[in-house]
Amino acid sequence: MELKELARKLSARVVGDHNGEVTGAASASAADKGVVVFAEDEENLRAALQSRAVAVITGDFAERSETSKVLLIVAQPRLAFARAAELLRKHAGQQSGIHPSAVVHSAAKLGKEVSVGAHAVIGQAVIGNRSRIDAGCVIGDRVELGQDCEIYPKVTVYPDSRLGNRVIVHAGAVLGSDGFGYVRDEKSGKHGKFPQMGRLEIEDDVEIGANTTIDRGALETTRIGRGTKIDNLVHIGHNCQFGEDVIIAAQAGFSGSITIENRVVIGGQVGVGEHARIQEGVLLGGQAGVLPKKILRGKGVAFWGTPAKPLREYLRSLASLARLGKKE
Repeated sequence: MELKELARKLSARVVGDHNGEVTGAASASAADKGVVVFAEDEENLRAALQSRAVAVITGDFAERSETSKVLLIVAQPRLAFARAAELLRKHAGQQSGIHPSAVVHSAAKLGKEVSVGAHAVIGQAVIGNRSRIDAGCVIGDRVELGQDCEIYPKVTVYPDSRLGNRVIVHAGAVLGSDGFGYVRDEKSGKHGKFPQMGRLEIEDDVEIGANTTIDRGALETTRIGRGTKIDNLVHIGHNCQFGEDVIIAAQAGFSGSITIENRVVIGGQVGVGEHARIQEGVLLGGQAGVLPKKILRGKGVAFWGTPAKPLREYLRSLASLARLGKKE
């Protein structure tokens, strides 16, 4: 990618010659010719300017430096670098086309520059422009996949699921499978399956980690809001409603019909009971347990422990237990 094109896409102000070519992104210590690096402060700037990089993404402070290195001046260097790395990765990505071993339904609608890998299976689905479906994926009937999506190997998307634009799904994830819903016959004690006829909707710019599973709604829709990022090995049950820009670390588990509002941060191995509500901006520490139907509120308030309590209360409880132990 041309340096001036990268600068334009980052809305960066260029100091120096902008006619070079950029081949990738790296740290200053690992930089080779043609790559771009970043520096957020004076200390990191020195290392970046001494590297072999073709350009440095940095802030206004760097303009005082005497250097022949090209500077891309932005307000948030780290964020701009992340965007640059993604742009450069996609620029150098694989070519579009359908592998000969892939099976694509005759009624499937594939957009422009779509890539389908070896042994992938696509039913009567709609695949948006420039989306990539890697080897061994299964995309069911009536699935809608937006533009610029990346579906990594062995992902399964069940029928009637909808994924927005720029969604990334890592290897082995299962999206839209039946929820864990059963009805007990009081006479026989047997469990009969409750119908799982709802849908799964994943909005734009969501990223889903490897081997994560998200169930479809039972009679309604499971929804994952725009910009939410989900780590590996997470399970989300049926009818859950997740807001925008939620962050979920690995091995968290969510029962059915949970509401997670916007910009909640959830640590690893957290468990949330059915019908619970986590209000906007709440922080849940690792291994916290939220009881069914519980409501956690307070933007910026951290909760810890099981049952989850505000952090100060949780720490006081730990201190009390420690004192009891000493008395024994």
